[in-house]
Amino acid sequence: MANKGGNYTETLCPEMAKHSEEVVRHLSRNDACWCGSGKKYKACHAAFDDRIKKAALMGRIVPDHSIIKTPEQIEKIKESCKINIAILDRIEKEICEGMPTSKIDKIVYDMSIEAGAIPAPLNYEGYPYSVCTSVNEQVCHGFPSDNVILKSGDIVNVDCSTILNGFFSDSSRMFMIGDVSEEKKRLVRITKEACYEGLKFAKPWGFLGDVGQAVHDYCYDNGYTVVREIGGHGVGLEFHEDPWVGYHSKKGTEMLLVPGMIFTIEPMVNMGKVEIVTDKENGWEVSTKDKMPSAQWEIMVLITEDGNEVLCW
Repeated sequence: MANKGGNYTETLCPEMAKHSEEVVRHLSRNDACWCGSGKKYKACHAAFDDRIKKAALMGRIVPDHSIIKTPEQIEKIKESCKINIAILDRIEKEICEGMPTSKIDKIVYDMSIEAGAIPAPLNYEGYPYSVCTSVNEQVCHGFPSDNVILKSGDIVNVDCSTILNGFFSDSSRMFMIGDVSEEKKRLVRITKEACYEGLKFAKPWGFLGDVGQAVHDYCYDNGYTVVREIGGHGVGLEFHEDPWVGYHSKKGTEMLLVPGMIFTIEPMVNMGKVEIVTDKENGWEVSTKDKMPSAQWEIMVLITEDGNEVLCW
């Protein structure tokens, strides 16, 4: 599920540096590392923390320790991801022409509960359903409904998010119903490819702006626009964490990427103009202002020591 809107607050880098100092101030080099590895701090994360501190003092935006996941947390997040993937796999098999989007919502709810999990969107900030189903010109947060019947030619984004034992996963896929036009097929394909163009730049000690520019350039080079107001987000311990992931950024800017960070890459790509509107009645459903089709794919990415790992898709 996409962040409902807005950007993350960029904490001043010297303040970040001070915070990192406070986190590790009580640790001696021979103490157990804060990450829970059982190793001595000097052999585990001492050099890691020093590298982040130096980047902050150079004026870079750096991650707080609270959004850097430990190995134990990562394993529990992966268990949540397995359920999320299984749900979308099931929908991929069953989604079809003539299906009301309310049936998708039921599949998500039932499978989540059967697995001992909770659909993360349900009652999140008042959202009344277990999943988002956004059809054609809907950009995101589409409400499942008995009255929205999928028809041949539709494209639909199903955005699924799961909580398992307090750990969160989040991903979305596009589905094409029946006889879809070549124009819509291309939009869906380019949007998915854009996610993986961004993924190429999700590397340790790079920058979030590297990811954003890669996604942006790929979409615009192919004749599309990318929504500005809504983007990806950190995830794992909470539904929406820092950093906010936008796609109108520049290489070498925004937050430093370090091993243990988990966030989504989920561009919302419009066939027409970039402007969007939010439903005035429910305050959730977002559509393109010009009523042209929009597509979104979402992958959940872990930054590793030597690259990245896609945890959820």
